[in-house]
Amino acid sequence: MKTKFAIGCLVQWYEVDIIGEYLDSLKDAIDAYDGEVQVDILLSTNQDLEKVEDDEKMDYCIRSITYGVNKHKFSLNMTEDLVTIADYRRMFNDSYCERADVLVWGESDMLVPKQMFTVLDMLHQNAQTPKYVATFGICKMWDDTWKSLEHPEFTDKQHSDNPADWWCINYSMNKAEMNSFNDKVDDLQVTQVTPHKFNGCGLVISSEVIKSGVNIPKSVFFVHEDTAFMLMIRQVLGDIPQYHIKNILLVHNRKHPDKRNYIEGETGTTIGQKRNSNAWYQKANKMCEQNCYNNFNVEYKPYTWNDVWK
Repeated sequence: MKTKFAIGCLVQWYEVDIIGEYLDSLKDAIDAYDGEVQVDILLSTNQDLEKVEDDEKMDYCIRSITYGVNKHKFSLNMTEDLVTIADYRRMFNDSYCERADVLVWGESDMLVPKQMFTVLDMLHQNAQTPKYVATFGICKMWDDTWKSLEHPEFTDKQHSDNPADWWCINYSMNKAEMNSFNDKVDDLQVTQVTPHKFNGCGLVISSEVIKSGVNIPKSVFFVHEDTAFMLMIRQVLGDIPQYHIKNILLVHNRKHPDKRNYIEGETGTTIGQKRNSNAWYQKANKMCEQNCYNNFNVEYKPYTWNDVWK
């Protein structure tokens, strides 16, 4: 019996100019698989955190994102509520763990390998245990603690901050470039990563992990949800397998120049500078990080959004 998948993605309105290639790559991956893939996409038009430059820009964002989703006959849910990536992934896990065998965390700045679901179906059918997570090869990261996850053609390169270096974390890769690496693969290189090491983009989770009680703690209200989820796995399930498909590249364009467009008042030339020009972001980021690493400390009282706005 073919594995049933669910892949979920939260789209913020200001991500309008990058979401198209994610959707295109997802359609390619679904077309390459002859089983069931449920697609969940939530568009948030909330402006509690980021304000739009003007109403016409918001209309453009909604129309463009809706068109891109409808083009591939995916369904789109919309909300005016404040929904962060932590909120969405927590809800996605709960909602789909009873409806699918395997969950995948999508992102608007992610490119899905067209081999994804075919490869994961084989993995799921042959997994040693029903509870596991899985990851794909990634680019050269910012330090060597990520080396076990890097794609073989990237891992021996030198660390670089130059956005022109195709192997580095600052480079924005397109779908054709990703395919040029993955189309060369004849034999999969599958390893196990111990201890667990992953970021949230493209994380693969067997539904049995969620059914066992693992999820993102509600104390992690904004970001650092991937690390919090990893720590929860260790606390509840211990050292379950993390399978790593090393030579299939999954692209995470986290520094894409069009990732944060039409936001009122942001300054800077890079994504990091724009994001950090918001005082609330720096505060919420730090508070979520502290909540993440103190989640199991019985004497620690976690921060909330109310603390951010004080």
